[in-house]
Amino acid sequence: MANRLDFTKKTALVSMLCEGNSIRAIERMTGIHRDTIMRLGVRVGQGCKTIMDERFRNLPCRLIQVDEMWGFIGAKQKTVLRENLGPEYGDVWVWVALDAGTKLVPTFVTGARDGYHADALMEDLASRLTQRPQITSDGLSAYTDAVERAFGAQVDYASVIKTFAIKTTEETRRYSPPEVVSIKKVAVAGQPDMEVASTCYVEKQNHTVRMHCRRLSRLTNAFSKKRENFDAAVALHYAYYNFCKIHKTIRCTPAMQAGVENSQWTVADFVGMVEGK
Repeated sequence: MANRLDFTKKTALVSMLCEGNSIRAIERMTGIHRDTIMRLGVRVGQGCKTIMDERFRNLPCRLIQVDEMWGFIGAKQKTVLRENLGPEYGDVWVWVALDAGTKLVPTFVTGARDGYHADALMEDLASRLTQRPQITSDGLSAYTDAVERAFGAQVDYASVIKTFAIKTTEETRRYSPPEVVSIKKVAVAGQPDMEVASTCYVEKQNHTVRMHCRRLSRLTNAFSKKRENFDAAVALHYAYYNFCKIHKTIRCTPAMQAGVENSQWTVADFVGMVEGK
């Protein structure tokens, strides 16, 4: 059982999860049963979500970029429809906000790619900021109403609309993104600075998530069997990213750059907070 492991082993297991090792790989390396590793990961991940909710308040973040990242629970949506699986299975999206200045991820939401979850992301983001932000998103229409409902007139909002080339039959057989034909920036609300209106940082951060969170890696057989596991894994990654991982651009952790923390955390720090050590 996870609660019988000593603190050093718990820290080692969580560190391996944070660095992108699969649960079965950790089981092979440590000899600890995968169910024990999973329960520990879920418990620490849920605790990390609580820690971030409490600490990420009154943030000075100004240049916010938002995006969505696809994943799935149990089976991909087309399989769920074909085999008539339950509503707990299918596609799930990670909605994420990132501050381009501090590289902090102040909030994220998991769920469907719809207006409800766009509202949830923006309302939570608005509750954490202390100043008028500039927000940049892709062309997803759900953002427009969500930004207005959450911020009213107290926001500068721009949309970056990318036009992609139509893929040929041969290209669809390979896993590669389509070519970007054109990029158009549109001022949607307020007076956004179009020079800095971009989603490049949050898109790069999505790559970081997929490299560190095994169940979100591309073209693998790793996936979550339960929504609880998925949510905990995503929260664990963002806690590690915000508090522990030194960002090469700013040469400190995002939490330090944002003034949330004075020093870099270790994995043992938040494992100890969750596990009561």
